Amino acid sequence: METPDGTMRRQVLLFISFLSLSSVAGQVSYSIPEEMAKGSLIGNIAQDLGLDRKRLTSGKGRIFTGDSAEHIELNRERGVLLIKEKIDREALCGQTTPCALHFQIILENPMEFYTVVVEITDINDNTPVFEKTDMKFKISESAVIGAKFLLERALDPDVGMNSLQSYYLTKTENFVLKLKDQPDGEKIVEMVLQKPLDREKEEEIFLVLTAVDGGEPNLSGTAQIHVTVLDANDNAPVFTKTVYKATITENAPKGTVITRVTASDADKGSNSKITYSISNTAADVRDMFEIHEINGNLILKTGNVDYEKRRLYELDVQVSDQGGLSDACKVIVDVADTNDNPPSINIMSNSNTVSENVKPGTVVTMLNIQDSDANENGKVMCVLNENIPFAIKSSTNNFFSVVTDSDLDRERASEYNITVTCSDEGVPSLSSSVTLTLHISDVNDNVPVFERSSYEAYIVENNTPGLSIFTVKARDADWNQNARVSYILEESSVNGVPVSSYVSVGADSGVIHAVRSFDYEQIKDFHFRVKAQDGGSPPLSSNVTVKLLIQDQNDNPPQVLYPVQTGGSLVAEMVPRSADVGYLVTKVVAVDVDSGQNAWLSYKLQKATDRAALFEVGLQNGEIRTIRQVTDKDVVKQRLTVIVEDNGQPSRSATVIVNVAVADSFPEVLSEFTDFTHDKEYNDNLTFYLVLALAVVSFLFITCLVVIISVKVYRWRQSRILYHSNLPVIPYYPPRYSDTLGTGTLQHVYNYEVCRTTDSRKSDCKFGRAGSQNVLIMDPSSTGTMQRIQNEKSILDEPDSPIECPPSPAASLSPYRSLMPTL
Repeated sequence: METPDGTMRRQVLLFISFLSLSSVAGQVSYSIPEEMAKGSLIGNIAQDLGLDRKRLTSGKGRIFTGDSAEHIELNRERGVLLIKEKIDREALCGQTTPCALHFQIILENPMEFYTVVVEITDINDNTPVFEKTDMKFKISESAVIGAKFLLERALDPDVGMNSLQSYYLTKTENFVLKLKDQPDGEKIVEMVLQKPLDREKEEEIFLVLTAVDGGEPNLSGTAQIHVTVLDANDNAPVFTKTVYKATITENAPKGTVITRVTASDADKGSNSKITYSISNTAADVRDMFEIHEINGNLILKTGNVDYEKRRLYELDVQVSDQGGLSDACKVIVDVADTNDNPPSINIMSNSNTVSENVKPGTVVTMLNIQDSDANENGKVMCVLNENIPFAIKSSTNNFFSVVTDSDLDRERASEYNITVTCSDEGVPSLSSSVTLTLHISDVNDNVPVFERSSYEAYIVENNTPGLSIFTVKARDADWNQNARVSYILEESSVNGVPVSSYVSVGADSGVIHAVRSFDYEQIKDFHFRVKAQDGGSPPLSSNVTVKLLIQDQNDNPPQVLYPVQTGGSLVAEMVPRSADVGYLVTKVVAVDVDSGQNAWLSYKLQKATDRAALFEVGLQNGEIRTIRQVTDKDVVKQRLTVIVEDNGQPSRSATVIVNVAVADSFPEVLSEFTDFTHDKEYNDNLTFYLVLALAVVSFLFITCLVVIISVKVYRWRQSRILYHSNLPVIPYYPPRYSDTLGTGTLQHVYNYEVCRTTDSRKSDCKFGRAGSQNVLIMDPSSTGTMQRIQNEKSILDEPDSPIECPPSPAASLSPYRSLMPTL
């Protein structure tokens, strides 16, 4: 059975050295006697702490008592401390002095706490009591004077002057009472023989032992002593030590041998036989330990040794012989602590929500940590789970604060589960943990961010006004209204015109619309800026540059630059009959104001006067060349229709008429030139010519030989005329167009130096060669790139004529010899 001293100590907070908290705003102490009635006033806590009573109510003032039973209550309205239940100092603290209750008063909004110490003073409410009210002794009459007989001590749970102070023995001639001080401050009560006993005179003696405390008034208790006088046994047993010390580990198993006491008796025979027993020990201690009567082994009787309940046990062991002589010793058993208690975590106060812009060091939770183990087993360290912006700090003994360790960012984490793990330093270490959930509230600290650093959008020209072009998108990492993004077109101008007359942007969607129809030939691209603004207060914004590129449509046909088509004059290119295959007649030059493949031009010959094709046109460069040797059957006048077509979808084209004269002299050409102006009549009278051709077929057969001879004679005479003639040469200089890849214009200019005499055969001439040209033609419809290297020589260049001539005014001529008579 546990005594009140052992049971009640587990329900209270014992008075220990108490360090003031660094964050404690104040401390107050009271002293009250025990056994005060329930509801008795302890003190005006509000006045003593300098607090307004309203603060206790608004701050939800409460008492935090840790693990101890609550004996005191706080009246918020009156601001006073009252007795909640009657306090028994002996049940609360036992023999420990001074006896005090320690607790904290917690206030919130803002968080404060104060330490209160209430000391419980003792009153003399307990009478000294002997556990054994009847003590019996058998004493041999041979007992020598000075023999000692150990008496049972009385127990008084009071302390100080109210505790047991003295003993009194009924007046007798044989015995005297003697008190012996122990090292622990207690007294051993001995009855000492001062006069030898005589069994024949007095076989039994009855005495009364009285124990008296020092209270006002004095209280006392008595016990009967019955002495039976035996026959001679004149040697008492003696212990080898007066004090034995031993150690036992808490939670040791039942039956553990703690220590062994030994004693000896100088008598012989039955008078030397001794037995051991536990005496003068509290009942709860006797329930835990037992001693072997014969060998003196002190054994653990039960397996419930708990260091946290009791750290030291004291036993009085008595040895007695059969003659009734005895001796006593004290056994002190220290309980060694083992790490069998994990830390206890008590949440004093905590916040559930904190703003993301709080400063580092802000307290979010306060904890009280208790570990009932001792020394290293009771030292506690607390840590938090990793990778969170919080830290735990020890504000004072057993009190910890969880604070923000760095800046919070709701966009990275809107909620934290803070796990506090507290471990002691025992081996093995024990730990406990608690998880707190903390929500982070949002502030507008993030600007909208576009998905790209810049945008490029495309729109085909000739679009419909209001057409959706592109969508810009920005995201805001904030939450709710702070993350609502609106789009605004920033004011700027394009070619002096406000950009808002070109495009618009949807405020909520970010969709960019065309305000007008665009023309690639007028504007090819322009830039503007779009601003994204959130709905926070104040709002935050960012902007992005959008480049709008107008894409070309094939809405322009090719334009022929050369040969120039005029209504009042006729241009004809002359080809000598001696021209070789591949002779360069002229070049059709055309451009297209569109771009890309819409401006890639190709040339083809649609119609020629001579059905046995004499000419061809370069598909990509527009050069008209002979594809065979000129014969006498070839007519002098040739009319070529060249179609210039772009590569658009659908394609557009232009037509140019090229007149070519096949002749070796200007007069021959001149005689036929007038017919060129009547090509329309030729086309209209085509049927007539066909009939006429059938009529002359027979005539041609007859005159064939005559014609052949005439041609030969004609050529010889014409060459003589050209060599000896003083006819002026009428040159035509086509414009010089520098070539751009894919436009179909001339790629180079040919320059020649010419000097003539009256007799051209005898003239000295030097012709500059046209440099070789490399033309890279990119055809998007083909699968490759063709590199053609073309080397052309002037048709007037003669390799066997190294003679130089002086400079001539006609130093720069086109490679295309043209005759331009005005009809």
